[in-house]
Amino acid sequence: MENHKRRCASYLADEDITSNLPEDFINPILERLPIKDAVRTSILSKTWRYRWTTMNRLVIDYEFSRKFLNYASYRHNGFIRTTNHIMINHKGPILKFVLYLPKNIEFDSFQEVDQWMVLLSRKNVKILNITNSNNKIYRVPSSVFSCQGLRRLALRNCIFKAPVEFQGFPNLEYVFLMEVDFQGNLGGTVINLPRLKRLKLNSCVNVNNFNIKSENLRTLRVIRCPDAMLLRLLHSERLNEVRICSKESVKNIVGAERFNLEMMISKLPKILYFSVDGYFLKFLAAREFPKWLPNKVKCLKRLEFRRFCFCHLNRLKVALCMLRSSPNLKKLHMTHMQMGPEVDLELTFSYLDSPHCMPTLFKLQTVELTFVQGSRPEMLFIKLLLDHSPHLENMIIRPLATADAEKKFDIANDIMMFPRASKKAKVVYLDS
Repeated sequence: MENHKRRCASYLADEDITSNLPEDFINPILERLPIKDAVRTSILSKTWRYRWTTMNRLVIDYEFSRKFLNYASYRHNGFIRTTNHIMINHKGPILKFVLYLPKNIEFDSFQEVDQWMVLLSRKNVKILNITNSNNKIYRVPSSVFSCQGLRRLALRNCIFKAPVEFQGFPNLEYVFLMEVDFQGNLGGTVINLPRLKRLKLNSCVNVNNFNIKSENLRTLRVIRCPDAMLLRLLHSERLNEVRICSKESVKNIVGAERFNLEMMISKLPKILYFSVDGYFLKFLAAREFPKWLPNKVKCLKRLEFRRFCFCHLNRLKVALCMLRSSPNLKKLHMTHMQMGPEVDLELTFSYLDSPHCMPTLFKLQTVELTFVQGSRPEMLFIKLLLDHSPHLENMIIRPLATADAEKKFDIANDIMMFPRASKKAKVVYLDS
């Protein structure tokens, strides 16, 4: 009996210690637990029964949904009922909300999800992340557009169409949209994002209907969006990082006939990092442009050409034009695209072999060339880089993995024999 009393006293003492902790100490602990474990703390005592309902972060992620996928009869009802319980019983603000909609749970019209969004719109949410892995695409409801306190927004596999009366998100700073369909924008709605600094679009469609105004945009990344490149966003004078990777031919560009390299660069006076792929270079090379740009790109420090092919003379001219117009360039990275067996490289070789083709790159320190195949224009380009970069420190060469051992050896042997303008230049040959 005496031992039992001591155990009870010890238990009550421990309960008092945890129950009397300040709220600003307990909430961060609860928010770091998986949501199901945080809710389970309600059984600890009467004091803990409703503590989870005031958490500022709700993360209903893949791990949460996975427990329902193992029971076929429990999948839909269990996931919906449990999430309903969490959303309805929550009290106070929700500053961060993460929602994962699993693939194997059937949603007829996402009516339940829309109800969660209505509840969320009243919670002063700052960070919203919706990942829809379901077979059906989810249409973002109008209640989300009433979340004026949003600072970060991430959507996947959704339809994003703002109401006609929607003015914008005044506090939004970061947007990541993947596999999003912007559909039609018949009303011409302009979404005002005055504080937006980073915008990333991946595999989105109908992007031309995403008509936004953002004067403070710093970073723009557009990946696999073939129907639009958001050219109007390139007019933001504060942009310092641009990456465009289309992965296929650019189509349906608004105002494409009035857009070229000269116009684009003139709108980017503070650009530090510029990365484009061969398909976008093809688009830029569609019109004639001067050998030198009228205004030098003085801020550019890092230049990257992905899926670049030396068999296309116009694309090579665009690349060299960028090199000539970037006096402070420090790093160059080029990823070569594999050429077909019948490609004629004489035109590009002759162009590279012409006098004053390669400018002197006084500030260039690092060059990385990936998937090198050993073609004549390629090798001449490497030779010119070594000969016109007096402060080069490192040149990293990665040959094409499918090339045979003899070809790789010949490439390495030739490059090691090239003269170098920089005494500090090191050539690193990485055969993966």
